[in-house]
Amino acid sequence: MAANRVGRRLGRGSPARSPGGPRAEPARSPGIQKRQARVTVKYDRRELQRRLDTEKWIDGRLEELYRGREAEMPDEVNIDELLELDADEARAMHLQGILKSCHNNTQAFVQELLLKLRGLQKQQVLRRPSPELQERA
Repeated sequence: MAANRVGRRLGRGSPARSPGGPRAEPARSPGIQKRQARVTVKYDRRELQRRLDTEKWIDGRLEELYRGREAEMPDEVNIDELLELDADEARAMHLQGILKSCHNNTQAFVQELLLKLRGLQKQQVLRRPSPELQERA
């Protein structure tokens, strides 16, 4: 029933709340706990913003390079795959392989992207530990 929902705010005309009087608390069953309002995780906002800016830049530049030939545009340029490669030469070769269908000059794009990748870190995947591992600990 809607009136028994946890966290429901009572309006001004509600009979359960009178001015100056005590607030009526909704009855809770002993087995139900109140849910937390928010869950927060620390992220490096600057790093996330740099990644987002780089991804937007890649999308914009790919649209310029493939203007009129959008069907040939690669689905994705995975930043993490590029960051896993050891040297800029390997990254450049990987990018050239992705961009082989482009008829425009991609050298400037590749060089600019390699500069933007410097200082970026590979994104850590957030995973929940399996229930089996939690039981063993």
